[in-house]
Amino acid sequence: MDILLSHGYFIAEDEHEQKIMKPYPTLGLLYISSHLKAKGFAVEIFDSTFESLATFATYIRRTRPGLVGLYCNLMTKQNVLRMMALCKEVGATVILGGPEPPHYAEDYLEVGADVVVIGEGELTLEELIPRLAKAGPHRLDSVLGLVFRNEAGDIVKTPARPQLKDLSAQPWPDREAIPMERYLETWKTHHGVSSVSLITARGCPYTCTWCSHSVFGETHRRTTPQAMADEVAWIAERYNPDQLWYADDVLTIHPRWFLQYADELKKRNLKFPFECISRADRLNEKVIDALAGMDCYRLWIGSESGSQRILNAMQRKANVEDVQAKSQMLQAKGIQVGMFIMLGYQGEDVGDLEATVDHLKKSNPDVFLTTVAYPIKGTKYYEAVEDRIVSHLDWAARTDRDLNVARRYSKRFYDHATRWMVNEVNLNKLRRAGSKDYVRMSKMLTNIWRGRLGMRLTQHEREGGNGQTGSGRGWPAKERAADAW
Repeated sequence: MDILLSHGYFIAEDEHEQKIMKPYPTLGLLYISSHLKAKGFAVEIFDSTFESLATFATYIRRTRPGLVGLYCNLMTKQNVLRMMALCKEVGATVILGGPEPPHYAEDYLEVGADVVVIGEGELTLEELIPRLAKAGPHRLDSVLGLVFRNEAGDIVKTPARPQLKDLSAQPWPDREAIPMERYLETWKTHHGVSSVSLITARGCPYTCTWCSHSVFGETHRRTTPQAMADEVAWIAERYNPDQLWYADDVLTIHPRWFLQYADELKKRNLKFPFECISRADRLNEKVIDALAGMDCYRLWIGSESGSQRILNAMQRKANVEDVQAKSQMLQAKGIQVGMFIMLGYQGEDVGDLEATVDHLKKSNPDVFLTTVAYPIKGTKYYEAVEDRIVSHLDWAARTDRDLNVARRYSKRFYDHATRWMVNEVNLNKLRRAGSKDYVRMSKMLTNIWRGRLGMRLTQHEREGGNGQTGSGRGWPAKERAADAW
């Protein structure tokens, strides 16, 4: 074995995920595996999704890998730190990658990582693995896209590695190396359908201040429509899923490409219900018709706010009225609309929250999920509020979701605001539908009153003191949605 790859997503370790049970594989890790295998490396994957930290520990102590690559994101940080410690116990060299480590590289090196990979991992690991075998973890200056400690103990960051240019030349994700049947069965058991995820492109050129671009950057690179249709055809033959999940940041970002892709799927009689994410400004009548023809059943829009002032501050390059119009166009074609709403962005006041409620009533999405903004290191939002960031937890015990932003409304205020927003919007939905469920509507009215009263009573409270947890924690988005319905 040249390298063992793993990640820190354990359903068994997460009570919240056990309630949702919509797992997908870590595609980034699978792309790295297939790339390295194509280059002749011996690669093993410990797919942690249906395992536990205990079984990972047993596996590591039994196999004693010499080199381990761990994918880490904000949600899996604590698990990855534990996994890293287990790997170091058996003398393994540990490489970390993914969106979380780049901006905390020195911290990760301090707690035991040997190397942090910045950006895409395929080409970097292809060069890094033989270099480690030859020179060890402290003489890596010639390898682009790394952070490590040299022999003197100094932190070294090598120049950025150019991104992959031709995604169509890359092998598909190494789905055969993991127990895909477990993913399909879990979906089928809990939701009545099996589902497979895929991506058609990498990177997002938009400038949203709160969004991290630490892996794929701010460019946009696409696989050809023909190559993507080839992958879908293989997925259909190999797994025969009931639906697909396109995990792209903005699936319809390039309308001409998307229409060509829709035509390619149609030529091959490849049609699966699917769910995806896009932006209102990347939708038009032709694209929406194509989505409907491809059997898109739900499209998520990152609406974020109903206040144009806040959207402009976020550098969203989005228009509130356009989101409302495109939502109606999608629903007219039988496509459900999901929306992401972000509360708590800097400068937001009660008037902005009221504008968001009004926007949600007019857009009338089939479902919406809310979160409270949290500053992710490396983003423009983090830079803007850095002098106000407060944390009452040590670095190893927290994630960026735990960071307080001093002087904004408190977590308690936003809990009340969410209660009000969710119930106000969904009461409006029931009224529009002519509902006569007066008991349910009465409960919503009570929650609306409680939410607004709570907002008034806590409007003077500000984040950043008395050991408060960050507003990014708290009521998880999907539980907010479930509570609304």
